[in-house]
Amino acid sequence: MSKLMIIDFRGQRVLTTSQLADSYDTEVKILSKNFERNEKRYTEGKHYFILQGEELKEFKASRQIDDNLKFAPIIYLWTEKGAWLHAKSLNTDRSWEAYEMLVDDYYRVKEGTSLDISQLSPEMQMFKLTFDAVAKVQLEAAQTKQELIGLQTTVSTIKETFLQRDDNWRQEITRLLNRAASRLGGFREVRTESYRLLEERAHCKLNTRLANLKERLAEQGATKSKISDANRLDVIEADPRLKEIYTTIVKELSIGTLV
Repeated sequence: MSKLMIIDFRGQRVLTTSQLADSYDTEVKILSKNFERNEKRYTEGKHYFILQGEELKEFKASRQIDDNLKFAPIIYLWTEKGAWLHAKSLNTDRSWEAYEMLVDDYYRVKEGTSLDISQLSPEMQMFKLTFDAVAKVQLEAAQTKQELIGLQTTVSTIKETFLQRDDNWRQEITRLLNRAASRLGGFREVRTESYRLLEERAHCKLNTRLANLKERLAEQGATKSKISDANRLDVIEADPRLKEIYTTIVKELSIGTLV
């Protein structure tokens, strides 16, 4: 996958159709045909944005774009969820591998990535400038050791919330796995099988994603115990596609419909 030009639009990372086609090792016309056949599955603003008219002119003027898009009357920009639907339509090993790479290396903004403030709305630009100014004043005012400890405690508290867990969903997953274990025998064995089925259906490697998650936690400054406690369920919950597929698998295991 070639180095992608970063495009931020309305507060999130997006890709043009040509960028997505290049990433998935396919042609633009194939993605376009897949979109036309499944258009009802896509939602504008959630899976993609359409640029035309004055908005398109402003978009072209504000950044460097490919030569083949300079005179395009309409441009589609695909979100992470839109990229997933395209990968699902293509359903090739290459597309799923590329989708995982896009999620890990493009759509998810990493710590230390610089922010182009010009891409923010005027209100958000003002908020960022105000926040930066307040932060600077507070840091300059933290002269004593006690003040510095207080700031460090606040930062640690924020970092501890890096992993947000949906306890209701996890409880439901555990309940369904227990039901499956009562039929098939052994909770651990059933859970292991559920992960295997997820990797098979979603074309992903949970251990690789878990290693990436722990690396990101370390970069965020999470505690060693927080990093150590991270598990494959955290990986699944962090990705809406994996969460949806895994929930279906566990339900099937619990009622014996899995074939």
